[in-house]
Parts: sequence; C-alpha cells; structure tokens
Amino acid sequence: MEVAIIGAGPTGLIMGIGLARRGHRVVAVDRDPGPSADGSWQRRGVMQFHHAHSFRQQIVDLVRSEAPMGWQNWLAAGAEPVEMALPDGMVVPVGARSRRVTFETALRSAAVTQSGLTIRTGHVVGVIVRRGRASGILVDGQEIAADLVLDASGRSSRVTRSLRTSPPIGGPCAIAFVDRQYQLLDGVPTPPLLNPIAWQGDYDGYQVIIFLHERGAFSALIIRPTSDRSLVPLRHNESFEAAARAIPGLAAWTDPSVSRPLTDVLPGGPLLNVYRDQRRADGELALPGLVFVGDAVCTTTPNFGRGIATSYLQAGELLSLIDRHGADGESIGEAFDAWCAVNMRPWVQDHVQMDDALARRWGGEDVVMDKVRLPSDLIMAATAKDPSIGAVIGPYLGMLALPSSLDAVEPHARAVYRTGWRPPFTDGPNRHQLAEIASTAVRAGV
Repeated sequence: MEVAIIGAGPTGLIMGIGLARRGHRVVAVDRDPGPSADGSWQRRGVMQFHHAHSFRQQIVDLVRSEAPMGWQNWLAAGAEPVEMALPDGMVVPVGARSRRVTFETALRSAAVTQSGLTIRTGHVVGVIVRRGRASGILVDGQEIAADLVLDASGRSSRVTRSLRTSPPIGGPCAIAFVDRQYQLLDGVPTPPLLNPIAWQGDYDGYQVIIFLHERGAFSALIIRPTSDRSLVPLRHNESFEAAARAIPGLAAWTDPSVSRPLTDVLPGGPLLNVYRDQRRADGELALPGLVFVGDAVCTTTPNFGRGIATSYLQAGELLSLIDRHGADGESIGEAFDAWCAVNMRPWVQDHVQMDDALARRWGGEDVVMDKVRLPSDLIMAATAKDPSIGAVIGPYLGMLALPSSLDAVEPHARAVYRTGWRPPFTDGPNRHQLAEIASTAVRAGV
C-alpha cells in the first residue's frame, strides 16, 4: 500500500517507520529539513519542541516495538529508562527521562535509514481528492499518489482544516506558562522529586513543575492564569531568575550551586485542551482515505505530561487498524474515530474541567461541589486526608485507566472537602508577591 503522511514529527515518524517495516511504501513530508550538520535542530514553527516533555511508558513501549533502531538511538543519546517501586514492593517501568530534541533526533535518524520510508522536505498544499476519497497529497506543486493519507501535522492541521467541520470539544484554556532548561552540575545530587520524572509545587495562584530529562538536564515551568498578566515579565531571564530565588521548591533546583541554565526563558504559546473527531458537520467522515492522528485529534495542557503519550496511544491503535483493514480507508477512519471517542476524548474533557476549575480557584473561588464531579486533581489531593482514595490514583496517573476510574472514590474525596479541608499551598510567595518580585527584577535589570 502507498501511504502519504503530512508531518514528520514524533507521530509522523513512528507511523512512517511502523508502516514501512510492515512492507508499505511511505512518504512523510515536513517543512523542516531536520537536524543541521552540527547536530543542532531549531525545529522552527514547532513551539513545543524545546519546551518540557514527559515520556511515559506507553511511548517507550511503542518505540521499542515499532522502531527498535529508534530505541537504540535514543538510549545512545542518553535516554534514561525509569522504574518506580509500588507500595507492594513491585518495581514497574514508568517511562524515560529525555528532552524532546533528544527523542525526536533519535527517531528521525532511524527513519531516514528505514527501507520503504522516504522523508521529504516540502510544503503540503492540499489533499488530492478523486472519486470522493483521498488519493494523495500535493507537495510544492507535485502530486504524491497514495492509497491512504495520514494527517500528523499537529494541532493546527492547516492543510486539511476546511475538510473537518465538526465542532471541536474544548479550546484555549485559562492558563499559560514559561519554562527554562537547566543542567545539574557535576557531582550535585538530584534534588527531591515527587516521582522518578517530575516535581510539582502548588502555590497560592500558580504552579511550578520540574521535568527531569536525560543526563541531569531538566525543565522548570511556572504556570499562571491568563486572566492575570502580572506574571508576564517572567519571560525575561532576570525576572525568572528572581522568581526562582524566591520560590523555595524552585530554588532547590535552580540555585547556581546546583545547576546552570541551558536556554533563555521559553515563553509557551497558547495552551489548548482540544479534541477533534474525524468528521464533517453532517456526521460523515471528513474525507474517506484521510485519517487525522496525534495532536490533530487530541491536545492537552502540559501539566500532566500527556502530550506525546496520547499521540502514541493513537499511533499504536491506528497501526493495528491498518493491519486489519489494509487500504480500506473508510473502515479505518470509522474504527479509529470510534476508538478515539472512547480513549482520547475523556483525557481532553478531564483537562478542560481541571484547568478551568484551577484557574477559578486561583482567582479566589472555593471548591465547587454542587452537582459537579470534583476535578481529578482535587480527588487526588484528598488522598492526604483519606488514604483509601490512593488505591485508584496510580493507574490514572499512568494513563492505564481512564479518568472515569476516579469516579468510584469521588464521593470519598467530596466527603473530605465537606469537612472544610483544602489542599495546603506549597511554601513560597503567593501570585501577587511573585508578580512584584518579577516586575521589580525587570525594572532593576538584575
């Protein structure tokens, strides 16, 4: 079968390698030419490329099974497989520590040597339609014929936007972030983590998250509500550094005696919680023979590190459906859309509820309990007062069980909040104090 893939990011690469290894002839087209001769890679136009990422076990499993050379490349580049001990003493794999540039470079180097897969640099300007179905793509004026077209171009999907007219679920959320990458100094012990990959502090009006990457590199995020622009100065290095000094949990990682910056502060773009199906407004498939996959289906905010995991769960399922249905693009599209509705949409809805409620609490609202399911983050937080809630938390956090798995313990969490208990804030300045620290640093130029 001939397959054309729009986009050669993480999803396009794993789909291209997996399909080529099955004997299909695949062309993946991306505007970016790939890493430079010196190994650097700016990946212009992909805002999240240099931002924090988390690599869950689902990603590791798919790369190992579908792109074994990519897995070997990733390990050679420094990826660190991570395990975690459970309360019963069992040790389980939970993912890998890595920066996205390390991961994507390793996967791309495997893709360019994969027989049956061609990575082409160019601009996809349209999908070719014949007899009411996708029959290829148009790249810089040249037609590339295909029996199946996959749109793995990301959340924008500009080329195919007009084809998919069913309304999305979700949209822009009420939070924004900045982050900066650092490198732990040689010989310095790794500061405390909440789990093998991350640390999180929940402050009065904002969050701080640390994502540990490979070889002591890490990303430090400060997440704020978009309704309060007083923390916008954090995009300046001197402001971020002043904030880092003032927040004890962040200072433990970013103190000059502990680490050194690898990048300037990286402002995050608009954060979206969006789910889009495969359909037109009339309920029919957008175009038989065209399948949307990855961020083109599902995007969530980065505070739980689910981005690439949702894409790779999709990729694994789509590869299985192609194995089953061959070139029957309509059957593939229908089956994949039904699977995504059950397995992807709930994660977006989970984030929509959590992020909206978090922003409102940052604005001073109390926990809302009348006729509304508690957000998942509040259910988990209640474990501090009722440990019985913790039994279902692990599978949810590991994306081994859908958000609905928390429904069984939601009444227990609700009972906790009805006592008047609220999750305590992590020690540090509140948002208004942090804003003053940030703006003072910018004014002083220190």
